Amino acid sequence: MEPGLEIIRNQVRESGCYCMRSMKKHPGYENKVNWTESQFDHGLSYVQIKQGKKVLGFIEYAPGESSWRAVHADGYLVIHCLWVGVPGMGTGSRLIQLCLEEARERGMKGVAVLTNPDTGWAPSKDIFVKNGFSQVEHGPYSFELYAYTFPDASASAPYFPTDWDARLQRFSQGLTILRTDQCPYLEVATDNLLEAAKAAHIEPHIIHIESRAQMMALSPTPYGVFNVVYNGELIAYHRMTARAFYKKLTS
Repeated sequence: MEPGLEIIRNQVRESGCYCMRSMKKHPGYENKVNWTESQFDHGLSYVQIKQGKKVLGFIEYAPGESSWRAVHADGYLVIHCLWVGVPGMGTGSRLIQLCLEEARERGMKGVAVLTNPDTGWAPSKDIFVKNGFSQVEHGPYSFELYAYTFPDASASAPYFPTDWDARLQRFSQGLTILRTDQCPYLEVATDNLLEAAKAAHIEPHIIHIESRAQMMALSPTPYGVFNVVYNGELIAYHRMTARAFYKKLTS
């Protein structure tokens, strides 16, 4: 690590979360802090790189068995989020290498990550390819699964569930919101959707997912932590404005 840079691990309450850090009184931020701390006992890591008081970026990951992405990745660390606020400093690669180092120290098979070229709510594949990851599967809605498997690991590659259509059909009637507190912006996303649903005279059903097992059983996309289904059709898996949600509900 270069002089002047500091690694902060699992100090979300003391040092703050990276996302929505300018709105620490917002319910979404409070939910994120509480959710993150609740996951430390399940192996989650939340790592930030700081330069003085400035946060350059962060990475969040958990063992596949307790991760909050709808993937099968036992024995791997699964990256939830990777964000870099100051480009051109190599912060993203540093964070990925820290994750790989931890996976080796834990005696794991490697590291996996969910990517999507169509949205900024999932990491871009480019930086992972640069760091030696390879695509192992392509899923619905442009989701892709990349993995770095250690050479000495006798392991099958991580993979997606295969019953996506059946999952959607469980919510074939009305508007269903499946959400967690994993991302602080999901509170805003839910509020925007509720506003849109009220304007469209639609009564939504909210499922607040409380466990990985519940997420793995219900999530209609690999993203896992936020999905919106209307009459059996996925209309969103990330935050949108109330106006954009309204268009989805009335188109």
